[in-house]
Amino acid sequence: MADPSSYRPKPGQIPDSPGVYKFRDEHRRVIYVGKAKSLRQRLASYFQDLAGLHPRTATMVTTAASVEWTVVSTEVEALQLEYSWIKEFDPRFNVKYRDDKSYPSLAVTLNEEYPRVQVMRGPKKKGVRYFGPYGHAWAIRETVDLMLRVFPVRTCSAGVFKRSAQIGRPCLLGYIGKCSAPCVGRVTPEEHRELAEDFCDFMAGRTGTYLTRLEQQMHEAAEDMEYEKAARLRDDMGALRRAMEKNAVVLADATDADLVAVAEDELEAAVQIFHVRGGRVRGQRGWVTDKVEAVDTAGLVEHALQQLYGEEQGEAVPKEVLVPALPEDTPALGQWLAERRGSHVSLRIPQRGDKKALMETVHRNAVQSLALHKTKRASDLTTRSRALEEIAGALELDSAPLRIECFDISHLQGDDVVASMVVFEDGLARKSEYRRFQIKTFEGQDDVRSMHEVISRRFRRYLQEKLKTGEWEPEEAGEAPEDDGRPKRFAYPPQLIVVDGGRPQVAAAKRALEELGIDDVAVCGLAKRLEEVWLPGEDDPVVLPRTSEGLYLLQRVRDEAHRFAIQYQRSKRGKRLKAGPLDEVPGLGESRRQALVKHFGSVKKLRQATIDQICEVPGIGRKTAETVAAALAGAVPAGPAVNTATGEIIEDETPAPAGASSERGTAP
Repeated sequence: MADPSSYRPKPGQIPDSPGVYKFRDEHRRVIYVGKAKSLRQRLASYFQDLAGLHPRTATMVTTAASVEWTVVSTEVEALQLEYSWIKEFDPRFNVKYRDDKSYPSLAVTLNEEYPRVQVMRGPKKKGVRYFGPYGHAWAIRETVDLMLRVFPVRTCSAGVFKRSAQIGRPCLLGYIGKCSAPCVGRVTPEEHRELAEDFCDFMAGRTGTYLTRLEQQMHEAAEDMEYEKAARLRDDMGALRRAMEKNAVVLADATDADLVAVAEDELEAAVQIFHVRGGRVRGQRGWVTDKVEAVDTAGLVEHALQQLYGEEQGEAVPKEVLVPALPEDTPALGQWLAERRGSHVSLRIPQRGDKKALMETVHRNAVQSLALHKTKRASDLTTRSRALEEIAGALELDSAPLRIECFDISHLQGDDVVASMVVFEDGLARKSEYRRFQIKTFEGQDDVRSMHEVISRRFRRYLQEKLKTGEWEPEEAGEAPEDDGRPKRFAYPPQLIVVDGGRPQVAAAKRALEELGIDDVAVCGLAKRLEEVWLPGEDDPVVLPRTSEGLYLLQRVRDEAHRFAIQYQRSKRGKRLKAGPLDEVPGLGESRRQALVKHFGSVKKLRQATIDQICEVPGIGRKTAETVAAALAGAVPAGPAVNTATGEIIEDETPAPAGASSERGTAP
């Protein structure tokens, strides 16, 4: 590990101008490439105290052994040079998007004498017109099959084309009218190229003019009594309309735009792009990346745009690019895109209307893509086995932790404090074993004390289950509790406890186990900010490698516990806010509460009823009626509801909806 001060440039040596810089390691390999408006200010930020740097940035500067830079005249040149160097050197600390699949595109080889329509994957070639990418190759073939009826462009390979020309007989597509058969001279090269260009124009969204022309030709043929030609043109129009229907209109103003959305967590990010042409979604693609550098959403967007348009020219760059966050150098990035397109490109965040709604759809796709990526990794048996082995090695466990339990505390400013317990067995979530807790011994915000209580309660239940089966007898064992026949929820001990937090939470969990005499369960904590693993009694954390599958599994376990705790806390808070006077009546369940409100129409009228009138409700006895009357008499009635538009006091005469158990105005 190098000391950054050993290669720090001398004061005044770095120019105060735009440029691109490279960090190299001791073997002269480029490990990071960046750009800056001012090289002096940007590079100086890397050589401050390591404690003030982001952990990933600190790792990069301590891995590097030298830094060098290149001065450019404009920020646009810096952007282009940065992209070129990232492609050339593939630095390990730069964000690099990788396709989560190889998306197919519809390609028209305009660089050939007889252009060919085909499905293509992989890098784009010069002189080839691309449309898409599409989610599935079969979607392209269905569209092409409809389009060939109107635009009979060649689709055969070079070998088939050459053989048909030699024998003087076209292939089957030529006989059924889905190819103009240039191989046997039915059309000239110029006529065939014109067909290919019409095909491209239609796929690019210029559909209205062509459909209008076909409709006019159809009417002219009908007037000339050429009914067969008119019928063929009618069928051609139907085929084109069916091809258009496969891409529904999402933007009514026939916009050409690309929408970019990002979903991210602490370790990874997923990018989804929707290509909209002529107001219709013509293609979709997605990338997933590891966040190996300190980068925010705006930085992820900038890297995505560089990769998306770095090799594109002309109409491949749309007039409008919609993003979730604007990069730092938005003017320079917009100018770079404009240079690649050859005209102005609008780079902005959608604020309202159809574009904002479509951006939300793209974001949902990005979230699903990230979740699917994580699920695929988690479902791989080899990956899970390696993850468990890495955890065992890093924590010095005797064996792989086949059962892991993770605990998390959740609250809202000290109110509704709850905890969650999630269980992973063999690296997979076992949701039937999930449990949740309410903090009972105190009120207020104290995560450490809450963690101690939850761990104590969980393992006290574990000891009770062992006591029932005779596997454990305490020193002062009294009479064993009777077996009530319920499922044994806490009978299985974990090999590893993971707590969401750092050293204080780990110490609390370890202390709870020691107080119960349990010494065969390992404990660790995962601190979210730095993704470091804390062990009991250790002054320094265990730092797992950035590419470690063990770290990924621990993070997934921690995130699941966090999700489950927040879900319970929100549910508990929602019930508290909606609670009414009937909820406090002991022994009164949901069905009888609904029956009371339905019978009287409102809680207000129920409060005015006598005990005898309450007893008239089916299922309500006199004792329950007395309890209900006493509870409602002790509850403070809410003030009358007011129409905020007119100021009129609204009398509570309308029946309350079924299931409503709270009086109007008692909860926000």
